[in-house]
Amino acid sequence: MALLDTIVVFVVSLILGTVGIYAGVRLVADRDVGFANPAITALIGSLVWVLSGVFIGWIPLLGPLLMLVIWVGVINWRYPGGWITAAGIGLVAVIVVYAVIVVLGTLGIVTPDALGVPGI
Repeated sequence: MALLDTIVVFVVSLILGTVGIYAGVRLVADRDVGFANPAITALIGSLVWVLSGVFIGWIPLLGPLLMLVIWVGVINWRYPGGWITAAGIGLVAVIVVYAVIVVLGTLGIVTPDALGVPGI
């Protein structure tokens, strides 16, 4: 049962991350993107987030800040517009995912520990 739970959390996280990044790209970069690029970005971003967390996440204050910069760097690498645009996309993604999780949590569908965008 734990494997099934892990798979469900992974899928929900990937979907939420994809929706958040998609919304960020549409709002900040004003680009028409399909769902494949945001899904790949969410997947790479989550992998980079976990790996950077293992190596630098334990450093107080600096570790999580560097992890966030690295995550935004993945967005910057995947989409044109530079660091400011990437940070804007990331900010919109976090807000959208947070809002969706609050709504789904209120409805009793998911718990707030569903991830997909760092820090949620």
